[in-house]
Amino acid sequence: MVAIQVEPYVFSEAVREFWQSRDDAALKQQQRGASDQGGRSAVTAGRHLDGFSRKIVESIAATGVDVEEVHTNTKVELPGFYRPSKEWDIVVVRAGQLRAAIELKSQVGPSFGNNFNNRTEEAMGSALDIWTAFREGAFLDSPTPFLGYLLLLEDSPKSRSPVEVKEPHFQVFEEFLDASYIKRYELFCRKLVLERQYTAACFLTSDRQLADRPENYSEPALDLSAERFLTQLLRHVA
Repeated sequence: MVAIQVEPYVFSEAVREFWQSRDDAALKQQQRGASDQGGRSAVTAGRHLDGFSRKIVESIAATGVDVEEVHTNTKVELPGFYRPSKEWDIVVVRAGQLRAAIELKSQVGPSFGNNFNNRTEEAMGSALDIWTAFREGAFLDSPTPFLGYLLLLEDSPKSRSPVEVKEPHFQVFEEFLDASYIKRYELFCRKLVLERQYTAACFLTSDRQLADRPENYSEPALDLSAERFLTQLLRHVA
């Protein structure tokens, strides 16, 4: 059995790099004289979650897994059932068997509402697609893989404020009443795991003003912590 230890604030450098990459992209955009509402170009201009990917790959490799079996930039396409294939952020294939597929996502304000719906629909759709493909034998003799979902959300007054719900015909579930976007995402990530759509989920929040500090992110829920997420992943693939 491989001993697994996860250091405190394991994603601290990744969070710092995330905010720096967004600032760099925004600066380049300003220099071009372009405008892009909501900072979308800061996301589309580069792989702003690369720091998370590198840390996860480093952690997997520390268990003895060959880095050649962990894919991040190429060979990350996996078959789907409702579509031919989907690119995942991290894919682990050992001895011809799929061991893990991980999705990395982020959301920064100010447009939390529309993006929340997009993120939830993407995550649920990807899970349905890959698990159905698994059921239909797309991954040959692979054992049940680890399916992981990691989300970094900006911690800001708007993401912490209660959000009104609309109930023109029927009542929403009680846990969503007066829930902030941070709370909504916590509930969402937890339900993804409870309903076995994902093996594990990691939910982090970060205030961009604290980006350069060692403790530059928060974990709203213990069951969605980085430590728990990585421990489950490493035990599965090692």
